[in-house]
Amino acid sequence: MELKRLSGILVHPTSFPSKHGIGDLGQSAYDFIDFLYESKQGLWQVLPLGPTSFGDSPYQSFSTFAGNTLLISPELLVSEGYLKESELGEFACEDEAVVSFGKVIEYKNTLHKKAFASFKLNKTKKQSAAFESFCKDNAAWLDDFVMFVALKYHFINERTNTFESPEYKAYKKLNQDLLDDDMINDCFYGAVWSSWPSDILNRKSDAMLTYGKLLDDEISYLKFLQYEFFRQWLLLREYANSHNIKIIGDIPIFVALDSSDVWANRENFYLDEKGYPTIVAGVPPDYFSETGQLWGNPIYNWAKHKKDGYTWWIKRIESCLTLVDILRIDHFRGFDEYWAVKYGEKTAMNGEWQKGPGKELFYAIKKALGELPIIAEDLGLITEQVIELRDDLKLPGMKVLQFAFDGTGLNEYLPHNFDTSHAVIYTGTHDNDTSIGWYEKESDVVKDYFRRYLNVSGDNAAWDMVRLAFVSSARYAIVPIQDVLGLGSEARMNTPGVASGNWQFRYKQGDLSENISETLAYFAKLFNRAAEELEVVEESFKSENLEQEI
Repeated sequence: MELKRLSGILVHPTSFPSKHGIGDLGQSAYDFIDFLYESKQGLWQVLPLGPTSFGDSPYQSFSTFAGNTLLISPELLVSEGYLKESELGEFACEDEAVVSFGKVIEYKNTLHKKAFASFKLNKTKKQSAAFESFCKDNAAWLDDFVMFVALKYHFINERTNTFESPEYKAYKKLNQDLLDDDMINDCFYGAVWSSWPSDILNRKSDAMLTYGKLLDDEISYLKFLQYEFFRQWLLLREYANSHNIKIIGDIPIFVALDSSDVWANRENFYLDEKGYPTIVAGVPPDYFSETGQLWGNPIYNWAKHKKDGYTWWIKRIESCLTLVDILRIDHFRGFDEYWAVKYGEKTAMNGEWQKGPGKELFYAIKKALGELPIIAEDLGLITEQVIELRDDLKLPGMKVLQFAFDGTGLNEYLPHNFDTSHAVIYTGTHDNDTSIGWYEKESDVVKDYFRRYLNVSGDNAAWDMVRLAFVSSARYAIVPIQDVLGLGSEARMNTPGVASGNWQFRYKQGDLSENISETLAYFAKLFNRAAEELEVVEESFKSENLEQEI
């Protein structure tokens, strides 16, 4: 992938300002694109866009193909005629700086149900045709996904306020050697698909028909939400592209065990006859955790994928590239070797490296889809074989400046120690502390070297890091929005290995000031990263006309 010198910002749509407790794809998203454009930035990086499961992590999704419907803008539902302005109400958020996912889910579900009821009664011929076309074009993943979610919530509701039922006791007996009581309760009452009755667990045709009829209205509702997510997102992407801004998406290498992907494609994974994984994914002890990270994702049966020409993976990448321009694939090392841990282990320490598909997978994808606009997340414990795989495929890797400072000039992440010309450089990622938080926690030795290396006082470490990223030879420079805003550890997006309190960060309306925009534009022009200005921006895309035109 040939890269022109550009720069941009990493921020997930959940972090945008809004009146509804969570960022969405409405006005604030268009305002952010306008901000990027005025700041001469050509890149916007997001986290995975799939529907989040329990824990709210975008890296543990119910589907790798579906969209996160919490991002649907209520105002755009009003624009489509599905809701009245008076029905939106005001979301009572205790703290605008965080997403309270539980309250948001309840609030959005109420709005979405009203919108769906209106859609059924009042949809225009154009809206009806667009919906039917969407369902037909995406049936390969959509039908499995909506059935999966409808079943999950059917069994959650059925099991609410039931205790020590025969079904629960049978499930507990089956899992007590592998899971503790809390996990057993979470899986059963959260209706993980392996806890379902055996006929629907195994997708027996009679059961699929029976449940399909029983849950028909819920299935139609879920299809409507996916239709509306994709409609809103594709309009936003069109707006970004019209402003010469490319969107960098993100997909995890693995998928969640409790997902439609695994339930509908069990043969693609190492599972036993009851639907339980035999081995799960993680990484050994590293920078982020002394006991490693036990992700719990099922491992791919790569022999099966190879046998059918990697069809599922081709469809996965193709689907993602309908939403974004470039893809960052998380944990690229796993394509060379992956860390496999026996299911039931409490940490990731007792695993082993196993061989991945290597170049063969990417050759199959390239043959089917053409050029690979992919960024390889090659952080962590990286071997020469991983580097060789990345370079043979001509994929840009990642450099993170927070890893560069250990008090010496020998660190491999320091810009003077490597060729960054075919790379993407970051001040930090969603898994790092903010640059201010990182600097404040470092030792005096590291702080001293940082100040001398950059010839700065250290009073504004975030912007010092931004400048270092922009001045580097890396073709792409990406900065988390927390660093642009100069925020501390309180604004951190994720802390690996910590189960709660993640993915909640939001910034406020007005935080992206004119001064910040001017500074970013100055840096972009000074270091030859300024995105090309467009002579004409279509009036129909102007953000001030959003409500009338979209």
